[in-house]
Amino acid sequence: MDSLADPSVTAMAGVGVVAGLFLLARGLAGYRSLVRFVDISTSTIGSLAAGEVRVSGVIEPAELTLVSLLQSVPCVYYRSSISDGRDGQGGDDGYTEERSIGFRVRDASGSLRVFPRDARFDAPVRFDAETGFSGDEPSGLAMRRGGSTTVTNLDRETAIAALLEVHDDPRPGYGPGRGSRATRPSYREARLAEGDLVTIIGRALPFSDLPDPSSADIGTGSDPLLDDPEIAADIADARAAGILTDDPAEAWGNAAIPGFGIGRPVTHPTIDAAAHALPLADPAAAAETEGTFTIAPETLVLAGTADVPLLIAHGVPSAVVGRRQTRFVVGLLGAVLAIGSAMVLALSLSSRLAT
Repeated sequence: MDSLADPSVTAMAGVGVVAGLFLLARGLAGYRSLVRFVDISTSTIGSLAAGEVRVSGVIEPAELTLVSLLQSVPCVYYRSSISDGRDGQGGDDGYTEERSIGFRVRDASGSLRVFPRDARFDAPVRFDAETGFSGDEPSGLAMRRGGSTTVTNLDRETAIAALLEVHDDPRPGYGPGRGSRATRPSYREARLAEGDLVTIIGRALPFSDLPDPSSADIGTGSDPLLDDPEIAADIADARAAGILTDDPAEAWGNAAIPGFGIGRPVTHPTIDAAAHALPLADPAAAAETEGTFTIAPETLVLAGTADVPLLIAHGVPSAVVGRRQTRFVVGLLGAVLAIGSAMVLALSLSSRLAT
């Protein structure tokens, strides 16, 4: 009994309780999503009907793709983390950036547009490395130096201009060569990109039923303007007063013109007289641009709703179910660990009080 009174035993038992409860919580979350996957059978996109559905297919980019933070890879979702650790150990001064954007999923029967707002992602880690002991950055690190989005199909002139443009380091504290022997940042990035096989559970509904299509297309990552309480309050007051405009052309100006963002507007934009005029897209390019950025109101799309959250997981359904089953089993083992550690903790505290 004297050994149970050792403070190290008490501390280890406390750690065991916390770790076991953490594993149990993850296991229960995995079980809930496992039940959703098992209860819903996979539907083919070509025969899809409105309602809660499960589809499985390959990711295809829509109008835009994201550029990941750590490796500058085109993708539709990424979660990038930089941990400013000491000698490889994680610290509290890290940085995490998570974003997603609308994409299409295709199976043998057709394709379906996915709007990922408020989605839960299960994405594989594609990059996990840390700065070397001598301060050299890990192989494969290519920090993004431009915008976080790019047009899916760049024309030749636009692509050349983008390659020739010089960008400053976007995050001076975490750029290449910033590591040292005392501070060794570690990098981790999970992604979903074009060609990845995914399984998605959500609600299929007509595009016209989406409450805010433009907002639903950007799934993760807060708007810095809306984070400002004064701006958020002004928007809320304007919405309550009914003075927010519903006309995209009036609300967005030139940005509402298809092709304006890539320098090939389909109609003449309103610009300053001293500015360089943008060339209009030819009829074929204009028709392609209009078709790319326009979705018919009756088109079925996949999104999340209040009663049917959107879940996007990497892999075929059997692989997704297998991962959740494993997580649930680990959660049960965590419960056993928590119970055993709690018993040891109680005996340890009793022994210490007795002495």
